Amino acid sequence: MDRTSGQIGAARLYPHLEPFDRRRIEVGDGHVLYVEQSGNPEGQPVIVLHGGPGGGCSPFMRRFFDPAHYRAILFDQRGCGLSTPHASVEANTTPHLVADIEAIRQALGIGQWALFGGSWGATLALAYAEAHPQAVTALILRGVFLGTQAELDWFYGGGAGRFWPERWQDFCAPIPEEERGDMIAAYHRRLFSGDEAEEQRFARHWIMWENGLAGMDIANPGAASPAYARAFARLENHYFRNRCFLDEGQLLRDRARIEHIPCQIVQGRYDMVCPPISAWTVAQDWQNCRLRMVPASGHALSEPRIAAELVEVMNDMR
Repeated sequence: MDRTSGQIGAARLYPHLEPFDRRRIEVGDGHVLYVEQSGNPEGQPVIVLHGGPGGGCSPFMRRFFDPAHYRAILFDQRGCGLSTPHASVEANTTPHLVADIEAIRQALGIGQWALFGGSWGATLALAYAEAHPQAVTALILRGVFLGTQAELDWFYGGGAGRFWPERWQDFCAPIPEEERGDMIAAYHRRLFSGDEAEEQRFARHWIMWENGLAGMDIANPGAASPAYARAFARLENHYFRNRCFLDEGQLLRDRARIEHIPCQIVQGRYDMVCPPISAWTVAQDWQNCRLRMVPASGHALSEPRIAAELVEVMNDMR
């Protein structure tokens, strides 16, 4: 889960810079990942893990890192963005993505790096760190999502809909009443129908539900291109239908493996997509973890207070 929305406002982001390196890395199973590097080629490495699953990276994500200090690595996860094959869910699971991150580290000749991830990117950061703790210098997480059934029930079972009943009604409207007991399964049947026009139509409903709740108050959540919406919705639905390819509670169960690693969590107090309970639970009794609960803020990376807090975190780590 992850969408960017709203104006940057008070956040003092670094200027937009073009990458100094763009490449494609084959990771097996027919998948080829788009990878880019920006900032200082000799700087402190940090990899950006985008949300979704299926969201892809954007140039905006480079702007949280002082280009004189950081070597920022962005990549599009399997099936999304500029990675190919587009919108594919074949050989696309959390273990595959964790292996891809490690393959990127080795391909770029990086010994250790920091992980910067929000929403699904925070899920993936925790999963990778727990699998490869020796490779991680720090975790910077935003809008924490742990891939649990309770979180999926909140967002796709009507919990968030109690706060946004009109948008929940719009999300449910194209699904027959008898199928609404499992909205993820109902959308899966339509997002994978084999009829691309139908898939795009239902993808729009899927993505508008999430977009509409990403910020504190979005009057018009806007529309993505049909191709982007289809890839995002298919990948996200695929992962959520399979409970993110994680054991229930796995990320908390294995937290002891990473408790020596410094962690900073930036969490919107009024995050409707990934409620603060997940971030709070992760941070409990983790001495090297600091939870920054950001007032008057929701989920989106680009909300002014969220963006400003993330820039401050990265500057403090220089």
